[in-house]
Amino acid sequence: MNSTMTLSQLGWQPVFQQQLTLDDLETCITGRILAHHRSGYVVQTEQGEIQLPIHHRLPMMTVGDWVLLDHDHQFVRQLERTSLFSRRAPGSKVAEQYIAANVDTLFIVCSLNDDFNLSRIERFLALAREYNVEPVVVLTKADLCDDSDDKRAAVQAIDPMLMVEAVNALAPTSCDGLNLWCKTGKTVAFMGSSGVGKSTLVNTLMGQSIQQTGSIREDDSKGRHTTTSRSLHFMPSGAVLIDTPGMRELQLADCETGVSETFADIEALSQACRFSDCQHQSEPGCAIQDALETGDLDQRRLKNYFKLLREQARNSSALHEQRAKFKQLGKFYRSVQSEKRFIKKGY
Repeated sequence: MNSTMTLSQLGWQPVFQQQLTLDDLETCITGRILAHHRSGYVVQTEQGEIQLPIHHRLPMMTVGDWVLLDHDHQFVRQLERTSLFSRRAPGSKVAEQYIAANVDTLFIVCSLNDDFNLSRIERFLALAREYNVEPVVVLTKADLCDDSDDKRAAVQAIDPMLMVEAVNALAPTSCDGLNLWCKTGKTVAFMGSSGVGKSTLVNTLMGQSIQQTGSIREDDSKGRHTTTSRSLHFMPSGAVLIDTPGMRELQLADCETGVSETFADIEALSQACRFSDCQHQSEPGCAIQDALETGDLDQRRLKNYFKLLREQARNSSALHEQRAKFKQLGKFYRSVQSEKRFIKKGY
């Protein structure tokens, strides 16, 4: 995309304008990151696309970030984010992976066929709520499901205030309800597991085929992984759309608040336990165990709550330790460089 665009079309909001100084307005070009490749970033500005090569002095950035460049297209600084979705990178290596930045609404896409999973939806909800991003659960493949009403009710039971939409992603009229969140200047992101019909949904909302789609495997009713990179698109409605690859693994980190808000009902119950240090196992006067016995609380939900709490704590600790090591290593490198310069000057 080399066409000129206004900042409003790119999703510009007052919160970013407030970060600019008079000097920034006179000497800098504002742009938004469209794509992130191994060699660099693609930045869309009002004048067109700019290629920003990877450099060790650049901060870690992702699709959706806003940056300031000088008139030679050199990086000046990154604007403070309103939100940042990240996860612990898949595999055994301790690393943080950025997913998308500056998102207003997160569409959590889950199919209504055999891939339907309430615990996975709660995982994505925790991520959205950690960054105060409005979550909307989109249940796809409603045309392939005989009990869509029951499954929708099960999702709604997670939170009575949660917005839930059941759609046939192939039918544009079925997706009209999502346009409520796709207004001019708003940024929406689509996340979900591999093969839930996310690419089909994106193509329908865009009014054109921008993502490859795959067929359903007959043996397990799961779709094939088709989207392979994060990308930013501009919707006919005026909204900015960030599509992400299907995530087979979403390891949470630094997400304690998000988990607490997603499971606010369980945390409220824990406050009613007889003992303040109740472990919610077999202690007398445990309000959570009482709720399980009466059926007011589902065992699956409680199990997922404890699982996500442990996971985010473990990953947060590992990532914080790694960041501390990188910080120390950076200080060491800078001290070596300073000493070399000192020696070069003949002191």
